[in-house]
Amino acid sequence: MKVFSGIQPTNELHIGNYLGAIKQWVDLQNQAECVFCIVDWHAITVPYDTKVLQTKIHEVAAVYLASGIDPQKSIIFVQSQVKEHAELAWLLNTITPLGDLQRMTQFKDKSAKFLQNINAGLLNYPVLMAADVLLYQTDVVPVGEDQKQHVELTREIARRFNSKFSEVFKLPKAQIPKIGARIMSLTEPTKKMSKTDKAESRIGLFDSPEQIKEKIGSATTDSGKEIRYNPKEKPGISNLLTIYSSFSNQSIKDLEKEFTDQSYQLFKQKLADLLIETLEPFRAQKAKLESNPSQLNEILTDGANHARAIAQDTIQKARSAMGLN
Repeated sequence: MKVFSGIQPTNELHIGNYLGAIKQWVDLQNQAECVFCIVDWHAITVPYDTKVLQTKIHEVAAVYLASGIDPQKSIIFVQSQVKEHAELAWLLNTITPLGDLQRMTQFKDKSAKFLQNINAGLLNYPVLMAADVLLYQTDVVPVGEDQKQHVELTREIARRFNSKFSEVFKLPKAQIPKIGARIMSLTEPTKKMSKTDKAESRIGLFDSPEQIKEKIGSATTDSGKEIRYNPKEKPGISNLLTIYSSFSNQSIKDLEKEFTDQSYQLFKQKLADLLIETLEPFRAQKAKLESNPSQLNEILTDGANHARAIAQDTIQKARSAMGLN
């Protein structure tokens, strides 16, 4: 089984990114051939700071390593270091209907959010993602729930290519975690936690203990005092229960029993303590890599070399199928 997934180096990675995608990767690398990418070409489809892009790339790599991704078992690399991603994206663009791209939920959302920057790259984002996945003959794409639509389009693009030319690509499937697939905002628990919203709405993977305590302490809860999972009636406490369950590996039912007749305040204190302890490796790994940047660069260069070898084989098959050589 072959696995591919990636994360953008934009803004601050948070616990929703970790639970929705990265946490799955650690187990998968012991069961499959895994390729994990830092998708910097995707990141430049929205406004970004050129001066901090490389820092953000290194932070994502630090998260991968701190999570337990082993570069001896998995390929870790930066997307822009393997140019075949761009070449295959162009080839796939020629068989992807414009209407399919205009219907994508993420394009609609980002177009509304960045009215002054509705660029062609934003529209073609799903085609580049399809190229990312298809280059490595991927079977499984572990992603958060919000990326399921993109994986379905990737399957359709692969199916269309194989039918029009020849059988070059596998049809990948999305793998979404049963718990933690959709972590909500701490301040608006009916909205998904986002890297682009205000800082107090999310727990960053590199947040200090003080920041975690403050954010959890001020997180929106609900009327009443009962610690019970009911996303419609009690979205705030339900979101916090999901976070607690995901990081403690306790079921939500067990947590409801444990905190029967307990206060929201005590529950939040316990959750903050859990997050501080669990996220300590991320803070430590970031500090370690910052003190020895050559180690990280070596890992990423080696990963790009391995990824390029696989990508070149696939792109050659795609070119041949399309009569380009």
